[in-house]
Parts: sequence; C-alpha cells; structure tokens
Amino acid sequence: MAQKNARAQTEAATTAEVFGELLRHYRESARLTQSALAGRIPCDRSMVARVEAGTRVPTCAFARTCDEVLGTGGVLAKLWEKIDWYPEVQHPDWFERRAEMDAEAVALREYQTQMMPGLLQTPEYAHALFSRVPNGEAVEDRVRARLSRQQRFLAEDGPLYIVVLDESCLRNMVGDATVMRDQCTHLLRVAEHPNIVVQVAPSDRPGLRRPNTSVSLIRLPDGHEWVYSESLDRGHFSDDPSDFARHTQTYDVLRAGALSVRESAALISDMMEGYGHHAEARSGCGDLDQEQLQRRQRRKLPRSRPRIPRPRPRT
Repeated sequence: MAQKNARAQTEAATTAEVFGELLRHYRESARLTQSALAGRIPCDRSMVARVEAGTRVPTCAFARTCDEVLGTGGVLAKLWEKIDWYPEVQHPDWFERRAEMDAEAVALREYQTQMMPGLLQTPEYAHALFSRVPNGEAVEDRVRARLSRQQRFLAEDGPLYIVVLDESCLRNMVGDATVMRDQCTHLLRVAEHPNIVVQVAPSDRPGLRRPNTSVSLIRLPDGHEWVYSESLDRGHFSDDPSDFARHTQTYDVLRAGALSVRESAALISDMMEGYGHHAEARSGCGDLDQEQLQRRQRRKLPRSRPRIPRPRPRT
C-alpha cells in the first residue's frame, strides 16, 4: 500500500505543478502580479503563490474564477477536473491511515450514527461541520480533504459501499434546514449508484441491536480485512479476524432489522420534504420580519416637511 501511495503522490504532485505553471503563464500574460490576481478572486496572495508552486490544492471555484479573470476560455477549470487531487489533500494525522485504505478498498460497509458519513456528505454539510474551526482557510482544507475521498466511490465503477444510517443522522440539524434538505437529496441521488446501498436504522425500533459507535468494515484488494472506529480525534484499527467476524455479525443483524432500501428512500424523501417546508417557513418569517422592521424604521424617519401646530380652541 505504501509503495502505491508514494507513487500516486509523486504523480499527483506533478499534475499539481503543471496546473501551477499554467496559472502562472496566464497570470503573467495578463500582466498581473500575484497580489493583483488575489485581489480579484479574492483570496490571500499566499494562496496564489502556493497554487503556482504546486504546494496547495485549489478548489474548482478558484480555477473557474481564475479563468474568468484571466480570460483563459475555461482551460484551468477543465484541467482541474482531469487532475486526481486525492493524494495532494491533507488529512489529519490520525486519519491518514484510513484515507489510504479508502483509496484502495474494494468493499466498505459502514454503520453511522449522529452525523452523515464523510463519503456521503455534501460540500455544504461538511463546511457546516467544520465551521467551528476559527481559521477559514483550515475549514476549506478540511472540506476539500473530506470530499476528495468520495471520488472513487461515486465513480461508475466504484467499489461496493453499503451504509446503514442511524435515523439520528437524518434528524440532527447540521447547518440549517436548506443544508439538510440538500443533504437528503444527495443521499437519494447517490443511492441510485449500482455500487452504493443506503439503509436507515429507524429510531422506533428499540429492539434493534446497534453498535455503540460508528464502525467501518473495510476489505482491501489483497483480502485483508479491517475494523475501523473513532473516538474523539482518534481512529482505532483492528485486523484481528475474531474482531472482524464479531462486528460483521452485528452489522448483518443490524441490516436485516433496518428499513429496506425502498423504505429507507421513502423516509429520506419525507425528511427532505420536511426540511424543505421548514426552510420555506423560515424564509417567509424572514420576509415578514424584514417588512415589520421596515415599518418600524419608517415610523422613525424624520418628516419631510415641518409640523404646523393646529390652533387650539379657546376655553
């Protein structure tokens, strides 16, 4: 695995450098400094410098904006889509080993509780999860790293991916109702992939045996099988055959008692509609609040002409 990953990193670094050189060529042809280009994007000058040096992974939005500013005809965005950025993104040290497994896994079975699994998160959902990080650039880096893991599994010939979502994943609000509505829509869309199976373990079945935490069962090309789980900022791995067999039995029983694929899709669809109605209601309340605010402000505006006192009747 290490040798293959090292080779992939070298190839990805080369393509990243090609992207950076092409960006530099168009920027200099437009007679713009790095600071000037950064001001039009907008972003920090260091961002432009690092992308040109091939040491920073740009976003698709960055590439498209550069195309517009530099008048490239969409060349940078097209190149960005063809590059495999996966080996270039930075994962937390404790998660790096799991990310390497995702890059090679031939089958992945997961049970997820509380939060959507990283492989199925929308960019907005992931951004909302990481928004507590004070450094905005760090948020974007972590979102990009998370989304990069999805490429293999969402491809037409992606590896088998079976996930059982605890209903709490659907009900725990991350971001706002719009983010959750779009996340549910995304779940329904990816569930149509032939290699992806999405089921829900409903909350109204107390007798359903659930793992105490989220767990992943990973099978690698050489047949090696791993159990992966997480605690706070730490990943736990086990390739003990007895551990894998025990967790596999728990997982199989859980799947049998969970909603079917069709029933799961119906529940996700209901949740999507519910979040959609909630978002519309909030938007309507926002409009009403804005109208009431404007009325209060109008009452406070000075009159355009002086007030003329009316004569009072004599007593």
